[in-house]
Amino acid sequence: MPVARQIQANLPKAVIYGLADRTQSADITYANFGEVVRELFQKGTPIIGICAAGILIRTLAPLLNNKYQEPAVVAIAEDGSAVVPLLGGLQGVNDLARQIATGLQVSPAITTTGYLRFRTTLLSPPPGYRLLNPDHAKTFIADLLAGATVKLLGQATWLENSNLPLSPEGNLTIQIIHNPENIEKSQPLVAQPAIESRPLSPDCLVYEFTPPEQGLTSGKLAIVGIGPGAMAWMSPEVRALLQSATDWVGYKTYLDLVKSLWQPGITRHESDNRVELDRATTALNLAGQGRSVVVVSSGDAGIYAMAAAVFEVLDKSPQPEWAAINIQVAPGISAMQAAAAMVGAPLGHDFCVISLSDILKPWEVITQRLEAVAQADLVIAIYNPVSQQRTWQLAQAKEILLQWRSPDTPVVLARNLGRSGQTVIVKPLGEVAIDDADMRTVILIGSSKTRIIQQGEKSWIYTPRHY
Repeated sequence: MPVARQIQANLPKAVIYGLADRTQSADITYANFGEVVRELFQKGTPIIGICAAGILIRTLAPLLNNKYQEPAVVAIAEDGSAVVPLLGGLQGVNDLARQIATGLQVSPAITTTGYLRFRTTLLSPPPGYRLLNPDHAKTFIADLLAGATVKLLGQATWLENSNLPLSPEGNLTIQIIHNPENIEKSQPLVAQPAIESRPLSPDCLVYEFTPPEQGLTSGKLAIVGIGPGAMAWMSPEVRALLQSATDWVGYKTYLDLVKSLWQPGITRHESDNRVELDRATTALNLAGQGRSVVVVSSGDAGIYAMAAAVFEVLDKSPQPEWAAINIQVAPGISAMQAAAAMVGAPLGHDFCVISLSDILKPWEVITQRLEAVAQADLVIAIYNPVSQQRTWQLAQAKEILLQWRSPDTPVVLARNLGRSGQTVIVKPLGEVAIDDADMRTVILIGSSKTRIIQQGEKSWIYTPRHY
């Protein structure tokens, strides 16, 4: 049951079935495993079995006669250590297995050669696409695996972002059409009423694209915090949202941090780091078209990040098509939390967070706040301390703080947390210099009560919880 609930947290619509005399908290109980599983399978319901793969195989074997209609079936080890897609390759079982495995923080046991090599399933296109000649796919994929290249006619991001061997001179052809009557004339067709009955060349796969009609589908917009950068610091909820999205929107650096979670069919929308409101507008417009959009922030999405930008645009420039969007904010580990964990517990008592960037607020406001928190003896987390254009604010902030803090006050300078080149330096406030920080650095400045202690050869910093 713990594994089942963990999976359900990533698949909120999933229903947990449990054997009546063995489980006590299942959503639905049953008396006969085989009858229930076969009934669900025949109805086309995806099945996740937390049991031995052999049990599912023997139970479903008599029903296996049409791979085009088989729902996804995944076997999960009872301790969550193995995720094995068994059936439903044409119904997205490999993507489902990857989503479950990400939540369980294991690797899925995917054996589909085409999926592994090309990072896409040609027989199971994403929503909005329909393969018009599936009978040709077996030979087509076999030729691909044998080394053939592919010429793409038309646009399809899920194919362009895959590992297919695309080439303008490809031996094989994939064609994307928006209307069956627009199929390239060079492809041999027989004039018959139904497109499904028109024989196409076996070296060509044809997909029809039908975009969803506006107003029929409520879009989704998740604003997520991926943490400072390390995959281990990302929540299962954020992983699941990223993998189930149709679109990622964000600063290129942050999108690159989660590229290992990219799935075929997800479109990346990259932008510069300073265009937060434009990025928010793009995300809202995509969700307004019925798409499932994830806005990617580093750290926590609600701390100096994209959640505020999205709500600002929603507040100041509302559009009718945005009214039905299902908006969700998924938290992440902030840089100040990660930095504090590296050295102990400097945020153990009252603290505040201040950005030294004067792009969105006047420097006078920043100095007033620094003076106030310095006099209040709060631990201070400083974001955006130094940039290429702003090289003087940190020095002025230091001068202000030294009016009320001892030069020996411990300061933590943490840079590139969770990423390549991570550094964590501790030095007295009086020795902090501009060269110690940049935009990828978060600074923690202790209060008068913050202490440095020794544990063997290890130094720890903490702020007592009582005065």
